[in-house]
Amino acid sequence: MLIEHGGVRLLTDPVLRRRVVHLRRHPPLPGDPPSPHAVLLSHLHFDHLDLPSLRALGEDVRILAPRGAGDFLRGAGLSAVEELEPGDRARVGDVAVTATPAEHDGGRRPRGPRAQPLGFVTEAERSVYFAGDTDLFPGMEALPRVDVALLPVAGWGRKLGPGHLDPERAARAAALLRPSIAVPIHWGTLHAGRRGRWFTDPPRAFAAQLAERAPEVEARVLEPGQSLEL
Repeated sequence: MLIEHGGVRLLTDPVLRRRVVHLRRHPPLPGDPPSPHAVLLSHLHFDHLDLPSLRALGEDVRILAPRGAGDFLRGAGLSAVEELEPGDRARVGDVAVTATPAEHDGGRRPRGPRAQPLGFVTEAERSVYFAGDTDLFPGMEALPRVDVALLPVAGWGRKLGPGHLDPERAARAAALLRPSIAVPIHWGTLHAGRRGRWFTDPPRAFAAQLAERAPEVEARVLEPGQSLEL
C-alpha cells in the first residue's frame, strides 16, 4: 500500500516483482511508484520483506523496521534503517508514525533473523492503521482511533496458519478498532498455484461480516491498483 499524507509518501512492505520465491503475482505490476519518503516494514517474511524490491527503491531509502531486523537489512546494502518496537514513534516530515503490536511469526525461514512483527499508525491530517500480518491480539481495542484501517483478510494460499486474520476475524478487528473506513488488504495479488474463489472472495466476505458486526464502519473494497482519497 502507498499511504500519502499531503506530500509525504509511505510505502508498506513493497513487493515490486512478478515473482517472489514460489509466489507469482497475478495483477499487473504497479509501475514505478513515486519515491517514498519512508518504507514501513512490518515483518521479515519473504512476501513482505523483498530485498530486490527494497534495493530498487534506492539503497538509501529510509526503512522503519522491527527491532532485530537492522543488521540483516544493513548487511543487504540498505543503509537508512531505523528499528522500532511497539510504542516507539518516528517522524517522517509532518507525519507521526507509531509502531504497534502484531500477533504473527517473526522469523525469516529457514535460518534467517527473528524480529518482532509490527503494525503502524500514521497520523497527520488523517490517520491510518496498517496492520501488517496479524491475528487479533490483547489490547487491539486500545490502539488509537483512526480514519482508515488497512486489515489483512486472506493470504497467498487456500489456508491461513496462526497469526493471520480471515474475513470474520478481520471484521472482529474492525469492530474493536472502530475506524471510519476499513479496507481489506493482503488478498488477490500473490498465489502459489491455481487460483479459485479463495483468491477473490475474501474482501467481499469481510464486507458482509463487517456489516453485521460493526455497521457504523464503512467497508471499502479496493481491487489491486485502485486507490482511496479522503
